[in-house]
Parts: sequence; structure tokens; C-alpha cells
Amino acid sequence: MTGVGALWVDDAFWFETGEQTRKGRNLARDPRCTLSVATDEFDLVVEGTAEQIREAATVVRMAERWRDQGWPARVDDTGVALTADFSAPSAGPPPWVIYRLDTDRTTALKTVEPGGATQWRFHST
Repeated sequence: MTGVGALWVDDAFWFETGEQTRKGRNLARDPRCTLSVATDEFDLVVEGTAEQIREAATVVRMAERWRDQGWPARVDDTGVALTADFSAPSAGPPPWVIYRLDTDRTTALKTVEPGGATQWRFHST
């Protein structure tokens, strides 16, 4: 488990990492992954498959979204990966590739009274 700067865009979680990081190597070997989010009222666990995105227009759009959130990401010289003046150490050195998490199952656990859990399963069409 490692921290990522995930964004919720177009009904999916998006994240980035260096291809040579442990996370990047693990995803290349097996794209199944889990993303966990904690909020004040519930914890969320999202399970699915991470798809590496190398479509230039999408990379540009996602760089803009990260910039809007305060991380000064920009498209690198290849046009299909990101670079920035800084990132989390777990992302490794640039360039960073983008992944879209295609969700299979999500579980929410309410952390305030009255508590409870809910699970959703998603099926490809």
C-alpha cells in the first residue's frame, strides 16, 4: 500500500506513478489494484483494474485537472506522460504515467453512528 494523488474525474479514479517504481512494476505485471479513501463520515475501498493511459489529449486534460488541485503537473516532451517540479517520493522520478482505475467493486464503511457498510459491484457491458 502506498499513497497516491488520486483524482475523481469522469466517474473514475485517476492516479500517476513512475513506470520503474514498485507500484509501476506491479501494475505492469498485474493491473488489479485497490484504492482506499478515508473521509470524516466513511471509509471507501475501490477494487478494480488500472489501465495505463497514453492518449495525448487525455494526458493534457488530466495534467490540467491536477494543476487545478494544486499540483503543478505538466505534460513532458513525450506528450504522453507527466512531469513537475515536485511529487510524492513514492511516485519516483519523472516522467509519471497516468492510470485510470476501472472499478469492479466498491465498499463503503460508515465511521459515524449508526455505522454500517455497503458494497457495490460493477459489471462491464
